[in-house]
Amino acid sequence: MRLRSWLRQLEPRVLAEFDRPALAWLKPWLDRHDVFSFTREPLARGLAFGVLCGAIPGPGQVILVALLCALFRGNVIAGIVGSMWTNPLTLVPIYVVAFKLGALVLPGAHTMPAWQDAASASGFFSGLVDWVRALGWPLAVGLVLLGSLLALNAYALTQIAFLAPVRRRLKRMRARPSSGR
Repeated sequence: MRLRSWLRQLEPRVLAEFDRPALAWLKPWLDRHDVFSFTREPLARGLAFGVLCGAIPGPGQVILVALLCALFRGNVIAGIVGSMWTNPLTLVPIYVVAFKLGALVLPGAHTMPAWQDAASASGFFSGLVDWVRALGWPLAVGLVLLGSLLALNAYALTQIAFLAPVRRRLKRMRARPSSGR
């Protein structure tokens, strides 16, 4: 089954969940704003918001994704999936890249602080928090830049992916011999 047809079949099932009494008050507001629309533009916006908010440290990612998707008519599900690029396994490499990007943009010399390794699990997490705090402004600026660049790429790639079948169909139509009308 193709992705587009699967997504179009998924939309009514998601909206049907809002017929439950506890969620019925949300249906008109969410349905009107394309928050669960599985078409090209809402999916692209939702994914871009998710990737952008994925760069935000902490648990506020999903809440911010939902707010941005509701405000700017993006797909919440795509946004939440897009925010999952940051997780405990990818956090440190992402922060290193963001720090280097921020240090590249900000004036002056910025060196990455050393990681204070600890043997216990609680020492690891306190060492991680101390290391992130020591990264400072280059990390903050780098996270905004990295998130923005990746969000723009996610938006563009989603648009391209949805337009690829249209281009193939157009190419087939142009290659077809004319009927002589």
